[in-house]
Order: sequence, then C-alpha cells, then structure tokens
Amino acid sequence: MGRTFVLGLGGTVDYELVWDPSVIDRLALDHGVRRHELTTTAPITDERSLLVAVLAYVASGAGAERFVTSSEVIESFVSHFAHRITLGGTGVRAGLVLDALGIPSVQHLVSIDDNVRRLLPASVSYISSAEEDTLDPHLIVQYPVGARVQVVDGEVLSPASNRLIFANDPPNRRMLLSPDLARSLVDASIFLVSGFNTMQDHDLLEVRLSELQRAMRSLPDDALVYYEDAGFYARDFADTVRAHLLPQIDVYGMNEDELQEYLGRSVNLLDADDVIRALREAHAIIPARALVVHTRYWAIAVGPDAARHSAALESAVRVAATRYRVGDALRLADVDDTATMRRHDGGEAVVAAVGSALAGAVGIAAFSLDVPRPTTVGLGDTFVGGFLAGVARSAERA
Repeated sequence: MGRTFVLGLGGTVDYELVWDPSVIDRLALDHGVRRHELTTTAPITDERSLLVAVLAYVASGAGAERFVTSSEVIESFVSHFAHRITLGGTGVRAGLVLDALGIPSVQHLVSIDDNVRRLLPASVSYISSAEEDTLDPHLIVQYPVGARVQVVDGEVLSPASNRLIFANDPPNRRMLLSPDLARSLVDASIFLVSGFNTMQDHDLLEVRLSELQRAMRSLPDDALVYYEDAGFYARDFADTVRAHLLPQIDVYGMNEDELQEYLGRSVNLLDADDVIRALREAHAIIPARALVVHTRYWAIAVGPDAARHSAALESAVRVAATRYRVGDALRLADVDDTATMRRHDGGEAVVAAVGSALAGAVGIAAFSLDVPRPTTVGLGDTFVGGFLAGVARSAERA
C-alpha cells in the first residue's frame, strides 16, 4: 500500500459546551419549557427551540446531529456556558487520533480560519477548497448519565450519557472539492470519506459525488476506502451517496443511532436476537463489502470482507475506549493500558452470538469502564481513527 492517509471531506470548528446543571435549569425556567413540548423533530430557529431539542434528547438518552437556522442561534445559546474551542469533523478528529498514535495524515478541508491553523498538529497537513477565512461553529453538547433538568412542570432525567451536534455550516453544505484532491490521492493508502450528511441541495450533492468519483480514479488499486455515514440532515441523501459510491467503498461505518434511523425502529443492543435481526436488515439496505456498526457495547462487521478487518476493529474499540476514559490527552501508552481492562459482559455475549449466527461476521466487545467524567464527544470519529490505525499496523506486519 501507499504511504498517505487522506481524510475528508470537511472539518469544523466546534464549541464544546461544559454541561452546567444550574445554567440548564435557569434557561429551562426562564423560557418556560414544559415536558409536553419536548420534541426532537421541530425546526431549531432560536435559543428556546434549541433548548427544547437538547432537553428532548437528554430525556431519551440519544445522540443526534441537527441543523439550526443560523449560527447566531448557536452563539446565543453557548454564551450562557463555559465552553472550549476544538476541531471537529470525522476526518479531522480521526486525524488527531492518528497524530496521537504517531501516524501523519492529509486533511481535505472546505473551510479554514485561524482556529484551524492554530489547532491542527504539525503531522496533519491539509488541502482546502476555501477561498477565504470563515467561521461557522458547531455546538457540541455532551450530557452525562443521570443529568437532571428542572422544567416548569417537572423534571427531565437522562438515562444515558451522549452527545449532540447543532450546526449551520454553509461551506460544509456546499462541500466544494479542492482541485488538489486527485493529486493527493495518487499515493494514498487510505481515503476516508465523510461529510455529505450536512448537504441539503440534492442537485449539488449529485455534482459533488460525480466530482469525487473522478478524483477517486487517482487512487491506487490497493487503497482502502472507508466511508463513515454520520447523521444525515436529509436521510434520503444517504441513498444517493450509496448509489454513487458503494462500489468503491471497502468499509462502510455507522453508529448505533444511525443504525436505528435506517431501520426505523429501536434496537436493544444487548439482545443478541434483536442485534442479529438488525444487522441482517442493515446489510440488506447497505450491501457493503464490510458494514461496520459501532456502539457503546460492541463493534461488529458483517459482509463478505468483514473478516479481513478484525484487527482494525480491535484497534478501533481500544482507541475509542481510551479516549472515553482519558479524553484528548490520549497517547499510545494509554491505549496499551486500556487493553488490560475488562470487557463488557453483555457485549461479549452479543458478539459471540452474532459470530455464530452470521457467516463471516466479526465483532469486538467494548470495555466495561467506570469513568467519573467520560469523553463522549467525537467517540465515533475516534473509533474511525483507531480503525485506520489498525489498518496501518496490519499493513506494516504483512
């Protein structure tokens, strides 16, 4: 394989909110929020509707990615909280993980500003389609399990920890490809594709997919193409992406929320029969050579090429668990420490059952970790970075 990891297609500047129960309570009461108003589907047009959406997801314990009508809504909401500025997007976060593990990468960006220049490590180079500096921040809300929020007529209680993303990002909606992309792919060993989920113009999506396919003709025959699904603002756009790209995709990844969106139902992630049925249904919808589903309890690959990726799957689970427990400070030694920790019993049972029921399926149980302040932001992206690191290590040993 070649020597370059090319990761795309767009990065973000994230405002990571520090969850503060007193501030959330105050906002809920100031805005007169009542339990019957909580919904995850209403348009997010102002600070109040953003708050209502956050509380609805907290009540369900779910994660999501949602569109807001303007970046001003995000600026208004985040002004009430302590927050930190970080870099996001699947490609960028995967690149940061690879950097921590000593592996350089090339990013394809569609926007740039001084935050990006300041926060990208030296091992991460980039090409960009941006013609000027812009800032359209993504709001990241990470809420803990057991979070309690007082509303006018009662209380909201979170059954699980999770993360929410809210954004209005014109550069990522346009997804303009850099003219340098094809040249960057000439010696790529891995090409990560993600980010089409934020697009909202179907005709433009078709154009970008055709442009991407032309650029991908530069890839070496032995390059691995990893596609991460992410939460599509318009779910039917995912069908269009698959229609164009599925023949070129080696590994198609998604998380538990995206799995359930595709199936149109909830899945009991610790019920082996339910998981087996869900994986069969998902692979019928997305007949990828290797369909990878990563969840809080397990990560499983199905498809004719799934078994090729068992080592990468182990690496992905281990690296994601490491970031969950130590945050952005993770280093290779921390990943080695994680390997000695106990696996989740329920996850192991599901993995064993799936392996017996689905020919060629491989799976890895998640770790059973008790962490006072876990990092859930970007865990899926971290999983992807860990997977790609595992691919690289396997290639080195081959």
